[in-house]
Amino acid sequence: MTNRVRATGNPTAVLATGSYLPEQIIGNDEVASTTGVTDEWIVRKTGIRERRRAAPHEATSDLAAHAGRRALEQAGIRPHDLSYIVVATSTPDQPQPATAAVVQHLLGAVNAAAFDVNSVCSGFVCGLTVTERLLRAEPGDAHGLVIGADIYSRILDHTDRKTAILFGDGAGAALLGPSPSGHGLLGTSLLTRGDQHELIGVPAGGSRRPASARTLEEGAHHFRMDGRGVRTFVQENLPAAVAELLARTGLPAGSVDHFVPHQANAVMIGEVWPALGLDNAALHLELARYGNTGAASIAITLDEIHRRGLLAEDDVVLLSGFGGGMSVGSTLLSWAPTAHAAAPRVLAAAAR
Repeated sequence: MTNRVRATGNPTAVLATGSYLPEQIIGNDEVASTTGVTDEWIVRKTGIRERRRAAPHEATSDLAAHAGRRALEQAGIRPHDLSYIVVATSTPDQPQPATAAVVQHLLGAVNAAAFDVNSVCSGFVCGLTVTERLLRAEPGDAHGLVIGADIYSRILDHTDRKTAILFGDGAGAALLGPSPSGHGLLGTSLLTRGDQHELIGVPAGGSRRPASARTLEEGAHHFRMDGRGVRTFVQENLPAAVAELLARTGLPAGSVDHFVPHQANAVMIGEVWPALGLDNAALHLELARYGNTGAASIAITLDEIHRRGLLAEDDVVLLSGFGGGMSVGSTLLSWAPTAHAAAPRVLAAAAR
């Protein structure tokens, strides 16, 4: 479908994308052996068949820099031309400084202001929103790099079947810049339900429960999730958030060509999909190969479909994230013509 929807004012568009998946592939059999389930059970419950795991020497900033570099190369933009680098992550290299500062150094983007956002699996959408609004206020040819990156393998209890079967490591990036053609971000909706913040989290390691021998013994530094509660939250909040964004932008649900959700669980997404009313949209899922990559999942999937040539000029693309906080974030894009969309993926080993 060609909608020819245009952004208003001083539009900012996604000009390029990039992603990085670590080299090591972890199949379901390996995960099943530590969680007491089977490959068949994991596929039936989640749709996931494998995921990637970062190498011991790789930190979140390394994955993020690889993904960001790919986006810059696709657009032909030099690192020192960036005004902003925003990294969405809930698995930073360390509590401080910001992982984005390390990414800035790795890329050589000496002129970019760099900072992190943490809205867990909604983080990439939050990062797009913040960066788009910063760029709108910038004169001239300003560009911003938004990167979602997470290494969940470092914070999982690998015996917990509720979490260990779901998560993989990876990073995805989007380069934002001016759009003379009028394509770009059409609108964003951000929602937080802090009253449900205990559904997802890492209990220890912060100011409330500093890391100690006791927290280590309790496993409180591991990621924990109330899966049933998360499913209910998504079912109750995602359809309403999407409907509200469409109403605010004046677009009918039938005008959406592509839906890229957070890659949490294929079964859960399949259950909520009919309630979204996106009857003309293609639903894009990559989690069978990559699992849930946290804040990276939307960006990785967007890069995958972009490089396959599935996104055409004027297509309306809806990105929706949901996760800890609890939070929901959605962004509507009028897809801009981008260069080298069909460039082949660079293998992980070659990107290092």
